[in-house]
Amino acid sequence: MNCIQSLNHDARFNLATEEFLLKETLSDYFMIYRNKPSVIIGKHQNALAEINHSYLHENGINLVRRLSGGGTVYHDLGNINFLFIQSGESGKLVDFKKFLLPVLNILQNMGLNAEYGGRNDLLIEGKKISGNAEHVFRNRILHHGTLLFSSDLTVLEKVLKVTPGRYIDKAVQSVRSKVTNISTYLNWKISVEDFTERLYGEIKSHFNISHEYAFSEEELARIQSLVDTKYDKWSWNYGYSPEFECLLKGALNENAIHLTIVVSEGYIKELKWQEENIQESLIKSIESELIGLEFYEKDLISRLLRHHIIAD
Repeated sequence: MNCIQSLNHDARFNLATEEFLLKETLSDYFMIYRNKPSVIIGKHQNALAEINHSYLHENGINLVRRLSGGGTVYHDLGNINFLFIQSGESGKLVDFKKFLLPVLNILQNMGLNAEYGGRNDLLIEGKKISGNAEHVFRNRILHHGTLLFSSDLTVLEKVLKVTPGRYIDKAVQSVRSKVTNISTYLNWKISVEDFTERLYGEIKSHFNISHEYAFSEEELARIQSLVDTKYDKWSWNYGYSPEFECLLKGALNENAIHLTIVVSEGYIKELKWQEENIQESLIKSIESELIGLEFYEKDLISRLLRHHIIAD
């Protein structure tokens, strides 16, 4: 098994690296990395239904869709990400405990009262410190997980705060869990950088990994190409969301408005109006402007305001 410690803190680059190692190489890998503030959503999720998009936009936080399923997570430099990629026998690849139990043992050996949870996660005192997901590609398995060490949990709560009932879809919904930081439970002080180094060394020792993998210039170029063509693209991060409906309430000349926006592949497909007292010319004007646009809720509300419709 090869080991990699990525010093790149861009979530788009690190997720592209995961896909490159999984699909374009044959070796087994362990990788550890940290990301700058970013939100990572599961492959089959509706991006906008999972996040506070306005908060992300205002604070320059990227949203990136990953290869694996599961729920939405928040990354920052206080969170440690670990990755395992291995080849194996088809039909016997998915095995969360195979990769999680060694990590759990390492945490316990550090004096932490950590335990394996019921949703393929790790807990301390019933609070999540690690979420995990897997993805199968041919005869290879990708397992990646998080370890909350000293993340800003206030920001985590804000970015994942959504308006209940705003979206209707058949996408995978995140299961919100109480979370906590590992650093809170350590009986000695250690920086996230030093903790990452210690974890990296312990996992290398456990799996008897000796080879530090170094990417060639050609491989780095291929990874960057994946960033440019996929992980930095709106079409993947937002447009890949399954079809959904967004429900907006508002007012026009003090009359209540109830509008349903149908979105397919990230584009506005149809507008459904409940009211019958809206002028046909106004409806046609709004529809001609909005249908076919990329769906951004804040932009949509701003455009409706130009037609004197105040939406919340």
